[in-house]
Amino acid sequence: MFHKLAMFALALILAWPLASFAATPVNINKADAPTIATSLDGIGLSKAQAIVAWRDAHGPFKSTDDLAQVKGIGAATLERNRAAILLTDTVADAPAAKADKPAKSRRKSKKAAAETATAAD
Repeated sequence: MFHKLAMFALALILAWPLASFAATPVNINKADAPTIATSLDGIGLSKAQAIVAWRDAHGPFKSTDDLAQVKGIGAATLERNRAAILLTDTVADAPAAKADKPAKSRRKSKKAAAETATAAD
């Protein structure tokens, strides 16, 4: 029994530093590959180099979700780092949840268009 408890305690102590790693805010449109690799959780140097190569080929990222177009970057990695991925240099300009959503359509529904047409006649 003591052996199992000691093994559990050792596993918990060894896992503690892994749980404390957190992503550091980084501007993915300006940072170099080593900076991206050290700032984002689950992004090594080769993925960071792929991010920079995609950015060089396609231009700056317009939303955090654009990173999913980079080979090796999946939804789980994006969600884990979403708060730390910046598109500009200031934290105040960090992408908000609604910034990644498409704009609402300005077209009227068929019912609203019919009501407007009826009112105009």
